[in-house]
Amino acid sequence: MKTVIGGELVELPATIAGIRSALDEDQVRDFDEEIPHLPTAELPAALVRWALAATDADREDEELFERLARGEDVGAVPAGAGRPGAV
Repeated sequence: MKTVIGGELVELPATIAGIRSALDEDQVRDFDEEIPHLPTAELPAALVRWALAATDADREDEELFERLARGEDVGAVPAGAGRPGAV
């Protein structure tokens, strides 16, 4: 799994064991409580969320939402903008 964080391409852990090993002690405790009890349909999204928890993605998102709350133009465009048939 890959994503961009802070303008850099980041490779995220792609196994349950890899995700768990990237977490800090408190996060591991929460991860171990949550993952075994999730319905399988929710597992992929939860694993991505946990993989991102070991990065600066949350901080980057918080900073973006703070800028949006201040009314800054962050260069966002509506989903589908520029695509034929998009509303």
